[in-house]
Amino acid sequence: MSNVEEFRREVRGWLRANLTGEFAALRGRGGPGREHEAHAERLAWERHMAAAGWTCVGWPKEYGGRGASLEQQVAFHEEYALADAPARVSHIGEQLLGPTLIAFGTPEQRERFLPKIVSVEEQWCQGYSEPDAGSDLANVRTRAERDGEEWVVTGQKVWTSLAHEADWCFVVARTEPGSTRHHGLSYLLVPLDQPRVEIRPIVQLTGTSEFNEVFFDGARTHASHVVGAPGDGWRVAMATLGFERGVSTLGQQVGFRRELEALIELAKRNGAAADPLIRDRIARAWIGLETIRFNALRMLDGVAAGAPGPEASIGKIFWATWHRELGELAMDVCGAAGTLADGEPYDLTDWQRLYLFSRSDTIYAGSNEIQRNIIAERVLGLPKEVRP
Repeated sequence: MSNVEEFRREVRGWLRANLTGEFAALRGRGGPGREHEAHAERLAWERHMAAAGWTCVGWPKEYGGRGASLEQQVAFHEEYALADAPARVSHIGEQLLGPTLIAFGTPEQRERFLPKIVSVEEQWCQGYSEPDAGSDLANVRTRAERDGEEWVVTGQKVWTSLAHEADWCFVVARTEPGSTRHHGLSYLLVPLDQPRVEIRPIVQLTGTSEFNEVFFDGARTHASHVVGAPGDGWRVAMATLGFERGVSTLGQQVGFRRELEALIELAKRNGAAADPLIRDRIARAWIGLETIRFNALRMLDGVAAGAPGPEASIGKIFWATWHRELGELAMDVCGAAGTLADGEPYDLTDWQRLYLFSRSDTIYAGSNEIQRNIIAERVLGLPKEVRP
C-alpha cells in the first residue's frame, strides 16, 4: 500500500471516529452562502482537529504542520469532503496567509502568527478588494503611512469574507505616495480589534452576510507587520492568490459532485428527468464536472513542478460558470416549487440558496472578465486591454 493510500485511510478513519457525539450534527453545515450556520460549533470542531494534528496538514513540520505531500493533501481534502465534514472556518488563515508567511515572512512573523493559525486561536480575513479596486487589484487606494514604530492605515475594503468573525486582516495598501498600479504597495498584517476599524456586514441575496465592508480610519499596526519588503506587496499578494487556488479545490469538487448527484435524484423523483432538455443539461453538467477535475489535476502538476501555469485562471472561469449554471438547472428541475418558501421561518431551501449564492461565483476571487484578460494577455500574448 502506498503512503498516499495509507494516509487516506488514516484521514477517513479519524473523521469517521470523530464526527460523532457533539460533532455529528455538524455534517454538511457551513460553506458558501451558509457561513452563518453553527459558526461557534464549527470553530470548536476545528480546535478539536487541531488538538489531534489535523489542521495545516500541508505545512512543513517545523511550522506545526504534518509535512504532507501534494498527493496526501489532495487525499485529505477529498476525504474531508466525502465525509460531509463541516466547512472550515479557518480556511483563509490556513490556506492563504499561512503559506504566504512560510514563503515570505520573517522568522519573527512566523513565530508570532503561525502557531495560532495551527491551533485555530486567531481568525483571518483578506483585505484586497475596494470599491474602485475589485478584480482590478492594482487600483488599490487604501494607504498606509509610517509613524515611528507603526503603520497608520486609512481606506476602505469591501467584499471581505468573514471579517466580522476575524481577529486580523492582511491588507494590501499603498505605502509610497504618488505610486500607481502595482508599484508602491505593501502587504500589512492589521489587527481588527481596535477603535479605528469599523466592520459593516453586507446583506446578500441569500439574506446572510458573510461579506463585509471594512473601514480603516487611521488604524494602527506595528512596523514589523509588513510581509516582504515595503513596496513589494504586489508580488506577495499575487503569491497569496496562487495559494488560494491550491489543493483544496479538489475537495470543493467533491462538494460539487454531491450537489449534482442530489439534483439528479430530485429530477428522478419529481419527474423532471422525463424532459429530454433537462436530461441533456444534466449530462452536460456531468461532463463539465469531469473537465473541472482534470484541469485541477493538470494545475497541481504545474504547482508540483514549481511553475503553475494558466490552468488556475482557466479553472476559475470554468468552475464558477459551471456552478452558476448548476444553480439555474436546479431551479428548472424544482419547477414552480422553486419559487416558494417552505413556511415559517421562511428560510431558503438548499436549492434556492445554491441558485442565489452561485450568482457570486463568477465575481469573487477574480471575475470571469478579469480571468479572460489574464489568459488573453499573459498566456496568448494578445494586445493589452486599453485602460484610461
